[in-house]
Formats: sequence, structure tokens, C-alpha cells
Amino acid sequence: MPQSPSPQEKIQNLLKTIPEDPGVYQYFDAEGKILYVGKAKNLRKRVISYFVKHHDRAKTAMLVRRIADIKYIIVDTELDALLLENNLIKKYQPRYNIALKDDKTFPFICIKNEHFPRVFHTRKVVKDGSHYFGPYANVKMMYSLLELIHKLFPTRNCNLNLNQESILKRKYKVCLEYHIGNCRGPCEGLQTESEYDKSITQIEEIIKGNFGTVLKFLKQLMQEYSGKMEYEKAELIRQRVESLENYQSKSTVVSPVISNVDVYTIAADEESAFVNFFKVMNGAIVQGHTIEIKKRLEESKEELLQMAIAEFRQRFHSDSREIIVQFMPEIDMPGIEFTVPQRGDKKKLLELSERNVEYYRKEKERQQSLIDPERHTKRVLATMMKDLRLSEEPRHIECFDNSNIQGAYPVAAMTVFKNTRPSKKDYRHFNIKTVEGPDDFASMEEVIYRRYKRMLDEKQELPQLIVIDGGKGQLSAALSSLEKLGLRGKIGIIGIAKRLEEIYYPGDSMPMYLDKKSETLRIIQQIRDEAHRFGITHHRKRREKGTIKTELTEIQGISEVSAQTLLRKFKSVKKIRESTEEELAESIGKAKAKLVFAHFHPPQTEKKT
Repeated sequence: MPQSPSPQEKIQNLLKTIPEDPGVYQYFDAEGKILYVGKAKNLRKRVISYFVKHHDRAKTAMLVRRIADIKYIIVDTELDALLLENNLIKKYQPRYNIALKDDKTFPFICIKNEHFPRVFHTRKVVKDGSHYFGPYANVKMMYSLLELIHKLFPTRNCNLNLNQESILKRKYKVCLEYHIGNCRGPCEGLQTESEYDKSITQIEEIIKGNFGTVLKFLKQLMQEYSGKMEYEKAELIRQRVESLENYQSKSTVVSPVISNVDVYTIAADEESAFVNFFKVMNGAIVQGHTIEIKKRLEESKEELLQMAIAEFRQRFHSDSREIIVQFMPEIDMPGIEFTVPQRGDKKKLLELSERNVEYYRKEKERQQSLIDPERHTKRVLATMMKDLRLSEEPRHIECFDNSNIQGAYPVAAMTVFKNTRPSKKDYRHFNIKTVEGPDDFASMEEVIYRRYKRMLDEKQELPQLIVIDGGKGQLSAALSSLEKLGLRGKIGIIGIAKRLEEIYYPGDSMPMYLDKKSETLRIIQQIRDEAHRFGITHHRKRREKGTIKTELTEIQGISEVSAQTLLRKFKSVKKIRESTEEELAESIGKAKAKLVFAHFHPPQTEKKT
């Protein structure tokens, strides 16, 4: 009897039969539980890639080890695959798929499928032929829109069955809503169904953002009433036109030529991605929403954005034929044009969306840092480790900066960050001892050697990252000292040049440029600026001390203490020079005051005639 194949043999046999069509694949564990759902333009290539390459991330490697069965569904297009993938993820919520962090049930505006339809908000969508518009992420905006609709086109809010038979039999009587002008009494036949339906048509146009169509309709109606000399009705319509124009002016207007367009922008870090969505109709943003996507595997920005587009288009029932994005996605959506604008109104719209997604991301980070500071720190450190190509998280960072003026009073400063925050008790100053003249490279070499020689001698814990304030030259000098100490390759080290914030790596002549908005660059800039400030402060003190020695202590009989006393009182050597002997005596006594005054005011020798 032949033996059943092992799990590995079973997987290898399955890989041989997977087609090269677009579709969705599903991974299952040995117990038949779904682990992961993915989509692919070419199923065969995508699935095989999981089993033939080394995975750096532990989660991906763990997923591959747990796969015991593979199933797939073939579809016609990439778009079909994307939509099916999204639906299957929401249905099964596999452990290794991204999680859309959005547990809100957003409201819709419903136009009920009935005679004389009601217009109201609801959070429950019922498949009864009614029209639902939304969902609305901004509930305040939805209520403002409903208030405008009921003001422009009074509709009933009762749940009576207003069929023709009931109206003809006069089964119902008008209520208070009729008498206060919120309803026109269709229950007693005071408003025909065709007139009511015209209002519903205009209401749908307003909800869709087509204000121009409704304004044109209302203005025509106003002209008709004026022509019939029904001025009261014409005035009522004029007030409605004014209300609609005021509402439209409060919308976020972009450009009247941009209509029925979706905008998507994404910002991502190691753990999450954030996607902002705008719906633009007739030059105004009529919907906007941002979601967080929790990463599970090594999903790229492109993959996450595609997933978000599928989710938003389904959730907000979008039929836009143009989508504005930051980069071209690697997916073909029939009938949909992707635009990456470089200038103009569409570029401004994209930048507005980018500002929104960045604000949302930073707000989430602030909340997380307050609720769970350790988790926030770990996320930032993981981002830095990836951005700077380090082998471990930089929990301990040390930064060095040199200060001198034309070689005078050379000093260096070291600042320390632990767990992304300044550790001021560990800051250190260094007076340069072995270097003559303005030689930044030699000064850096001396300081690095002294610092880490002492740490090795005292068996202190070494940092995971050293930041050198300077370019290739300063970095090479620091590396020379690490080499002498046997530490090269054991500590991560980078140089940061001030002009363009270039990041230099050992042995790499070309600099790396980090995203100007990245947390990694922000922290490196912060520790570099701290080192600069700390070094300048120390250098200033040394200059002042040197000034005392050269200007005052050279006076015979004046000590450094007396010189400092004078400087504290008069603030500068210039003011000391301009002071009278009596004024000086108030601080240091008559005898010393006489010496100082005589030094700055030597007796004039008369010329012999």
C-alpha cells in the first residue's frame, strides 16, 4: 500500500498544478484553519515565491512553515482578484492578513423605496430597493446636509402607507408637520406624487454633490413663478437658492473642473499604514476618511494601498473613473485612470490629502505614546533599525560634535539618547589635548578613541549607534579610532552632514537621504542639534575663561578670582577699561583697583622740547 505524501511533498505537488492566471490564493494549516488570503496577477509565480526565497521577517517564515494546504480561485481580472481578496479577508479575518483598524458603523442617508419616499439617516442597510448614500465618516456633515435637504425640499417623516387608494379614501389627516411647513400634505393629496418625485430627484443630486444641477432647477422654477406673478412662491425659491449657495460655499472647494474623482494617500511605518480618502464632486470634497491598517507580513505600500482602494470603493460605493494617487499602483482596473499629478489643482488636492494622513498618523502616535510609551518606543526603534540598516535596535545612541574658532579653544561634545529620549546625565565634554591648530578630523579621532577606550577599560555597555556630526572626513577619522580599539563593525556608526542632511555609511562614498518627515531623521537631527548646543555652551565658557586670563590676569597682582569678580560686576573688559578707579575699588579694593586702572591708563610721557 503506497504511503501518503508528507506535508512538504503535498505542497510541492500542489505548486506544480497552480495556473498562471489572475486570482486569489488561500493558505490553510494542518487543522484546516485559514491562515492567509492573497491575490496575484500570476497565481503560480506569486505562490511559488513564498517557498523558494529566504524570508527575513519571522512572521513570514512562521506562516510558510505552518502551510499544509493551498486553495485558489481563478478570476478574470486583477480588479476582480483585489475585490475578492478584500471580501474573503473581511469574512474569515485570517491571522496573517492585514487588519483594517476601523470598528465604527458609519451612517447612511436613506431614500426609502415607497410611495412618497422618506429621507432619513440610518446605520442599518436593508436590501429592499431603497437608495443608500454614504457612509458618512463625518456625522456632523451628514446632519448639516439633511437639514439643508429638508429646508429646500420639505418631505414627510411619518411612516404611513401613502398609496393612491389610501389617499383617495382620505384615510389620513395632515399633522403638525404640515402646519409648520415641514411637509406639504401628500397624505391628503395636497401634493401629487409626480411633484414629490421631482423633489426626490433634486435631493439625490444634492447628496451626490451636484449642486449646479439643483441650482439651475431652482432658478428656472423661480423664473416661472415670477412670470406668473406668484411673487411669494418666487421669494421662497430665492431663499432656497441662497441657502444652497451658502452651503456650497462652506464645502472644501478645490477646483470646479475636478469632478467625480477619488484621492488616496498613504503613510506607513514598521507596524501600521494609514490611508486617507477624499471624494471630490464638482470641485468640492464631499467625503473624507482615514483608516489604519495593521501590518502582518512584509506588505509593501503598493499592496496596502491597493487593499485600501478596494475597501473604500466598496464601503463608499464609489464609481469614480479617475483616482489621484502618490504613485502608480501595479494593478490594472478596467475603466479607471490613475493620475500622479505633478502640478496644478490636482497636485494641491493630493498634498491636502497627504497633510491629512500625516496628521492622523501623528495623532495616533501621540495617543499611543501616552497610553503605551514602551510600545511606541519599540516601534520607533524598529523603524530606525530598518531605515539605518542596523543589526539591532539603537536603544543607546551617542553623538559627537567638535567646536573651535580658528583652532582656538578646541572642544568636543557628546550627547546621549536612550530609548529615543535625551539622557542628559550621560552628556560629556572633551577638551582636545593632542591636536594643534584647526584640525576637525584629528580632533574627532582623539575624542572617539578616548571615549571608547575608557568604556572598554571600565567594561561599560557600548552603544548600538554612534552619530558623527560631519561628512565623510569626520566619519573616516572616527572609524580609524574604532579600528584601533577593535570595535569596527561591532557598533553601528553614521555621519550626518548639515547642508542637505546626508547620511554617510562606512565604506560608502554615496550618501543616503532619509525622508524629511521620517521619525528616524527627526531623532538624528535632535541628538545632533543637542550635541551642537552642548558643545557651543562649553566652548563659550572656555573662551570667556581664556579672555579673563589674557586680558586681566596678565596684570601683576590680579588673580583669576579678582578678574571674575570684575567681570561679574562690569560684564566686559571694555567697561572695566572705561571705569574710574573709585568704581573698581568698590569690587576689589583700593590696592587692586589702582593696579587695574594703571594697567588700562598708563601715565603719558611728556615729550621734551
